[in-house]
Amino acid sequence: MSEEIERLHQPAAEVSEEALKRAEEMIEQEEGVHNKFTGWLAALVALVAVVMSLFHLYTAYAIVRPEYLRAIHVAFVLFLTFLVFPVARRFRHRAMAWDWALAVAGVATAVYLIAGGDEFFDRSITPNDWDIVFGVGLVLLILEAMRRTTGWVLPIVTSCFLLYAFFGPYLPSPWTHKGYEIPRLVGHMYMTLEGIYGTAIAVSSSLIILFTIYGAFLQYSGAGKFYIDFSFSAMGGKPTGAGRTVTLASFLLGGPSGSGVATTVTLGAVAAPMLAKVGYSKEEAGGLLAAGGLGAIISPPVLGAAAFLIAEFLKISYLDVLLMAVIPTCLYYLCLFIMVEIDVRKFGMKDVLFERVESAWSLAKKYWFHFLSLVSIIAFMLWGFSPELSVFWATVVSAATSFLRRDTALLPYELFRGKVSVVRAVVDSGLVKALQGGSIAVLNVAATCAGAGLIVGVVTLTGLGLKFSSIVLAYAGNSLLLTAIYTALIVWIVGLAVPVTASYIICAVIAAPALIALKVPEFAAHMFIFYYAVLSEVSPPTALSPFAAAAITGGDPYRTTLQCWKYTTPAFLVPFMFVLDPSGQGLLLTGSFKTLADANWGSIALVTFTAAVGIMALAGGLQGWLFKRTPWWERLMLVLAGALLVYPKAAFDAAGFALVALVLFTQWSRKPSIQTS
Repeated sequence: MSEEIERLHQPAAEVSEEALKRAEEMIEQEEGVHNKFTGWLAALVALVAVVMSLFHLYTAYAIVRPEYLRAIHVAFVLFLTFLVFPVARRFRHRAMAWDWALAVAGVATAVYLIAGGDEFFDRSITPNDWDIVFGVGLVLLILEAMRRTTGWVLPIVTSCFLLYAFFGPYLPSPWTHKGYEIPRLVGHMYMTLEGIYGTAIAVSSSLIILFTIYGAFLQYSGAGKFYIDFSFSAMGGKPTGAGRTVTLASFLLGGPSGSGVATTVTLGAVAAPMLAKVGYSKEEAGGLLAAGGLGAIISPPVLGAAAFLIAEFLKISYLDVLLMAVIPTCLYYLCLFIMVEIDVRKFGMKDVLFERVESAWSLAKKYWFHFLSLVSIIAFMLWGFSPELSVFWATVVSAATSFLRRDTALLPYELFRGKVSVVRAVVDSGLVKALQGGSIAVLNVAATCAGAGLIVGVVTLTGLGLKFSSIVLAYAGNSLLLTAIYTALIVWIVGLAVPVTASYIICAVIAAPALIALKVPEFAAHMFIFYYAVLSEVSPPTALSPFAAAAITGGDPYRTTLQCWKYTTPAFLVPFMFVLDPSGQGLLLTGSFKTLADANWGSIALVTFTAAVGIMALAGGLQGWLFKRTPWWERLMLVLAGALLVYPKAAFDAAGFALVALVLFTQWSRKPSIQTS
């Protein structure tokens, strides 16, 4: 990650190397501790990673049996994971004998599966001894891979689910079930497409890795640096320029990456000094940076890895998922823009001029093709391409357009003129680094997906999802509002312990059925869970984005987390709108492009406007400032109005609008508290 920061933009002098090192530690908490090899070992890892990327690019348009594709994908992931991630921090930067043994064992599980052919899957009900050996071995390898990439919590949670499958007969009602022995579990988890090689790995092997490769191509072609420079040039100079710059740059950077922590650190290395100059405290600056980075997980065209899983769970196209994310994403960034505007008035910030090498227009004329790369995925989907082919051709577009300028070319111009060694030029090129980086970036997510397959396998075998949903409904008394609140709390609590992807998968199979049982459409229930899984990213003890931002700004991590909550809370009340009432589902632009022509756009516009006003009211109430300082009674009215507007009922909307209008009238009738430029 430090190389990425340096490549995108030289950090300002005010951001120390020590701060960047602390931020790297935050990233390692999310992505695992990486080895940095040299010599032949570095070349081997790079070669395997490049081959992995080329294989998956090939499978984007070639037909490969799904069980073979998923097994090979897991084999690549395990082999690279045990070499790239050390068993412990003290063994960093060298490959130990046990690392090689585990890496080879991971490959052996796939070789055994493929060599067995159809007969291997036919005996899933009665596996033989060797099936059990390789199956148990694969489960243990996945648990260790998760531990290395994400820490201890997720392997422990997964182990608890496996123990639940074993000891079902000994548990009290309603948790009891008949129990499953090792052969039955191995047959289900290893020898079918319902366990390890189920939905999560299907998405990881066919979509997630293609998007990480696409993001790496954008990164190494200089798109990240352009997005930051463009945002600085377009937004700098005004009191709100600093906050607007962070908001715009986080959207442009986060859209292709889908990583909240990486976006926070990459942007923070450049923007933290700017925020300090205009008057943000260390904690406020960190909170804004983290909130902007968090938007990467919910922003098209990539969103987070969990978004691909939504498409697979619901059996809809990824384009439909993108459609569902459009309005909520706009509302999220509207929330940040409103907060930034309020900050200027609240703190009396003044104009600060920032050095701009070029104007936004000049930058856009030179590097316009980076915008083309950003939107090409959606364009290909609109033309009827599958998501896999869309991201494949978007990657090709990114690679091809990089050659429009010498400084962005993924292969050096000198290579085509015969002035440099071909082998050396290719090995050191951005093209090879992008292929390598795309595979390395998917390892922690893929390991999580493999572990999540074990959890989903247990849930499907034991019927745990239905048991859990019945308990939630009983406690909620079949009240939709209480069920939604309980579900949000469950997702939030699970998210405190595990990453967003795992949190979504777990809650999609155990919590979503409760909402669906109360007639909430599947797509709305899954999007609700997805957004609250994302919210867990700003909640201690796994608040990695705010902690990383605090490392950059030098602020207190927990105060920074609270500031991030302040910036994000209004937007995250929006998901309640699309589960509590059918009219609120308009925020998700439900349906495909074939049916959008029949959508009630008036209703969609009304509910979007209602949500926007509700966000403004909540932002003003939480900040204690709207156009002017708000006394306690105005704050109370604004918070109440925001809560009412979140519930999409005509009576509640009328009351909410009336409260907002009353506050606006009292604000305009008072003399200003602070005069700002």
